[in-house]
Amino acid sequence: MSEENDLSKEGSLHDSVPVTGMYKEWFLDYASYVILERAVPAIEDGLKPVQRRILHAMKEMDDGRFNKVANIIGQSMQYHPHGDASIGDAIVNIGQKELLIETQGNWGDVRTGDRAAAARYIEARLSKFALEVVFNPQTTEWQLSYDGRKREPVTLPVKFPLLLAQGVEGIAVGLSTKILPHNFCELIAGSIEILKGNSTNVLPDFITGGLADFSEYNGGQRGGKVKVRAKIEEEDSKTILIKEIPYGTTTDSLIDSILKANDKGKIKIKKVVDNTAKDVEIAIQLAPGVSPDVTIDALYAFTDCEVSISPNACVIIEDKPVFLNVNEILAYNTKQTKALLKRELEIRKAELMEKLLFSSLEKIFIENRIYRDIEECTTWEAVLEAIDKGLDPYKPDFYREIVQEDLLKLTEIRIKRISKFDAFKADELMKKLQDELKEVNYNLRHLTDYAIKYYENLLTKYGKGRERKTEIRTFDTIEATVVAANNAKLYVNRADGFVGSGLKKDEFVCDCSDLDDIIVIRKDGKCMVSKVQDKNFMGKDILHIAVFRKGDERMVYNLIYLEGASGRAMVKRFQVLAVTRDKEYDLTKGTKGSKALYLTANPNGEAEIVTVYLTQGAKARVKVFDFDFSTIEIKGRGAGGNILTKYPVRKIQLKMEGVSTLGGLDIYYDPIVGRLNTDERGNLIGNFLGDDKVLVCYKTGDYELTSFELTNRYDPSNVILIEKFDQDKVISAIYYDGGSKTYYVKRFQIETTTLNKKFNFITDHKQSYLKVVSTDKQPQASVVFVKGKEEEVMEYDLDMLIDVKGWKAIGNKLSSHTVKEIRLVETKKTNSEQKTEEDLESDEEDQIEVGKTINLSVKKDDEEQLGLF
Repeated sequence: MSEENDLSKEGSLHDSVPVTGMYKEWFLDYASYVILERAVPAIEDGLKPVQRRILHAMKEMDDGRFNKVANIIGQSMQYHPHGDASIGDAIVNIGQKELLIETQGNWGDVRTGDRAAAARYIEARLSKFALEVVFNPQTTEWQLSYDGRKREPVTLPVKFPLLLAQGVEGIAVGLSTKILPHNFCELIAGSIEILKGNSTNVLPDFITGGLADFSEYNGGQRGGKVKVRAKIEEEDSKTILIKEIPYGTTTDSLIDSILKANDKGKIKIKKVVDNTAKDVEIAIQLAPGVSPDVTIDALYAFTDCEVSISPNACVIIEDKPVFLNVNEILAYNTKQTKALLKRELEIRKAELMEKLLFSSLEKIFIENRIYRDIEECTTWEAVLEAIDKGLDPYKPDFYREIVQEDLLKLTEIRIKRISKFDAFKADELMKKLQDELKEVNYNLRHLTDYAIKYYENLLTKYGKGRERKTEIRTFDTIEATVVAANNAKLYVNRADGFVGSGLKKDEFVCDCSDLDDIIVIRKDGKCMVSKVQDKNFMGKDILHIAVFRKGDERMVYNLIYLEGASGRAMVKRFQVLAVTRDKEYDLTKGTKGSKALYLTANPNGEAEIVTVYLTQGAKARVKVFDFDFSTIEIKGRGAGGNILTKYPVRKIQLKMEGVSTLGGLDIYYDPIVGRLNTDERGNLIGNFLGDDKVLVCYKTGDYELTSFELTNRYDPSNVILIEKFDQDKVISAIYYDGGSKTYYVKRFQIETTTLNKKFNFITDHKQSYLKVVSTDKQPQASVVFVKGKEEEVMEYDLDMLIDVKGWKAIGNKLSSHTVKEIRLVETKKTNSEQKTEEDLESDEEDQIEVGKTINLSVKKDDEEQLGLF
């Protein structure tokens, strides 16, 4: 029994295998398989194995007609050892990119997220582009399929940067790749630049269109980021339209995100309607009193109307994953294309030389009647020897040695061909072959030029309709707290010191957003900033509570406080620009017994006049006096302030409301992002106060008056003039009338007062557009006319051409001759104008003059977009 037990124990020990070793080996095998065979594309053809096998199967099936996708899936399964579902999804994915496969039937819609119909209902065939660029059996490296029955390509000889054109996304074990799709035409242009020895920088382009900021793209490498926005237009003051959606989203997912933001109170809308058909259109109806500009910013801030994409360019090179940037991938593909073209030329050269050789042999064989020498030969060896002997005099002229295979071909020439042999036609054929060989040799010597012509030919044949869809922009940063809709109400219990949105029985302060911060100043001279909460204790005896705007330099607090140690009354004006949340800050000197006597918060830096009453027991002769806050400077919150009086104060009363001591606000327009700002980005358009307005003229022939709110949005591609509005100024304009195909000039003054409404002051023909516009007193325009075959340049004083009329007037015809070019001539300012601007400009010598017009002339590119050329 003991021996049996020992044997059983020994056997169990021998059968055990360490799991750790197995796991390490198998896991690495599995990870390598997923990386190389499923998730990450090869750099040579830009395809994953399933995509490559699908295209190979379609090539084998290709007869020019459409095939059922179900049949293509079956054919592909001979090469791909996985299920039909994964193959079907891969085919649909390739087809929706509209490059390699021509489709027929319902293939779904990437914009709406609709799936394709079942494989048995849809059809596909290879596109002409794929047949020309992707396949060439002579330059393809082959391998056996997974079961050894078939032959499949290792990689396809693609002569185009297909990987960058289609983009790819894959998740492997411990590794992922995400290469964004790029524009077809721009990739070809980039390849041509590389062949010319120049550097290039290609940027993604998405089939869904939209707007994109590539400032942090980083060549598509890890750590890069692309911000993509929906294209949103303002139809009217109550409706905004989403015309294009961000890449990676669908109309359904976008609408869901908008509804969720509305439910959370981040935006305020009435209704969302999906009108998407041939083109995307999502109509959003706004709630009453809601600004379209603020809502557009809120959509970007709180919904999928703006998404951030993180690329990660990883490809397989020599069976290893490698991280490259997209420009390096393009350079690799361009070099590979050049090498493949060289190989094709060398193959063609060899074919031509063989054809020339055999044509020469055939001609010699027939014209010299060598075939008669074999009539008396009794053996096959003797026949071949006789032919070879007949060719001996000509062998030195051939480019290679004559072998037995060449002799066998000559014996296969039929008697009918010999009897009908035409030496003239044979010479013509040989001349054509020699000409083609000469051309091939030339292309081999000038391979770079040949490659450039190849790319240019691709662009000519297939570039139409593949223009850039995604507009390249630089986005401004949207502060969520600024654009968030007020979805909460703020209440305060001043005596107990509680603040929050849930104290509905206490004093109402204001509407706010749950993203806002609130500032509280207490009677003990302490200041604190905290996030809006349902109920929050911020200290008893609250004097001031409001929504806090970080960095608001216009908000000035006027404070009189009692300094506890000396008993003096101190006065100060200060700003609170940046703080740490939930931290108490002393606005007094912090001594025991210090407290606030008087406090006001002034959103525009107002400085009031107060009356100070001293106590009856004070030794001062004057016990009542006035103090003007404008007499002291604005400092930081930590400043101690100035002595108001050393005597005890009984009370302080407001005597007179103050005016702003900060002066106007310098407003700049950034033409890159189309936004107003106070950060000195772009061009200074003026110094604004109170009810001042902004005048905007658009290339479409509209003018608009707006406020100078920083949330205003302007389309930078459409703005031709933006400046501070002066109702006394006359607008001089030259516009093109699409109906009569002529230019008109007009002068008028703004008569409307409605804000944020566009008024069209040119003809309403769809091809009409505004060419130049100016608000100068004496505007001049230089016009180039075409008279016959000559050009003539004339300068016009627009104020002399036409009188000031109503803004609806058509104006006068500029000229009966053909106008080639119009541009504004800079006019010299009068002494009075210069003096006025000198009074307004700052100490910086290079600062742009206040009130200067930003005038952007319409370029020919814009005219082409309007369909005039």
